[in-house]
Amino acid sequence: MTEVPSYIKEKKVIRQQYFLRGNAACPGCPIPKELDLLLEVMGKKTVLVVPASCSTVIMGDIHGSPSTVPVVHSAFASAAAIASGLSRQLKMRGEDAKVVVWAGDGATGDIGFATVSGAAERNEDILYVCYDNEAFMNTGIQRSSLTPYGAWTTTTPAGKREFKKPLPFIMMEHKIPYVATASIAYPFDYQAKVKKAKDIQGFRYIHLLSPCPPGWRFDSSLTIEVAKLAVETGIWPLFEVINGEFQLTGISKVLLDKSKRKPITEYLKLQGRFSKMSEKDIKVMQDAVDAMWDYIAELVKR
Repeated sequence: MTEVPSYIKEKKVIRQQYFLRGNAACPGCPIPKELDLLLEVMGKKTVLVVPASCSTVIMGDIHGSPSTVPVVHSAFASAAAIASGLSRQLKMRGEDAKVVVWAGDGATGDIGFATVSGAAERNEDILYVCYDNEAFMNTGIQRSSLTPYGAWTTTTPAGKREFKKPLPFIMMEHKIPYVATASIAYPFDYQAKVKKAKDIQGFRYIHLLSPCPPGWRFDSSLTIEVAKLAVETGIWPLFEVINGEFQLTGISKVLLDKSKRKPITEYLKLQGRFSKMSEKDIKVMQDAVDAMWDYIAELVKR
């Protein structure tokens, strides 16, 4: 074996960890890396509010936590309300810490939606990040309103018949200062959006696709590939809305051209949760994706 030159060894950079390894996440789970990238941008003066979710387990217990910033655990329905109170109290004390809600799709779009919508309507000064693994994963892979059409869960064994709730577009209608989508497959795009959100006052919302190997039924080595294909097929558009101005970001800029988008079958075939979809189901889903992009094209023109 060729010896590595000493000057190369000396220049090796060890990146600091902001969310520590050795946590309780499943193999292939993107949540630890998503949190690590988030906290790298947000910094040490951050307080995380985490409702009941997979992240509650990943955060550890009295024996230790992988988080390098304070964490407040909340009930399913109340994360945005608790974060609102924390943000206001920190301001009253003259603290410059940032409050971030880190919540799954169930706590955001279903059980906790009332408090999310309320905090957005009041324009509370918090950053809300929904890591969307498209089901209630921690309690046994039950469907949520953000589970996509055709997907298997333990409560939709024949495949879900309803379409995924378009939550980022719903949050746009709240007229909040910042809304964005992101993907762990595009970390620089994700961190750029976190940085923008950090520097904006008011309610900011980032919707982050978070593939789940056991829940989506794919090998744990394929997490990034699955996340990347979600974007490349157009199922998960990357965009941001700053004070009402909509713009596509990253690779999604070229995907307005339908010919540039990969067929959704490239994404579906890697996941066992879609194995029961018929050709008719796939066409229904493809038509829905194309219709979403027609809507996006209108937003881009405004």
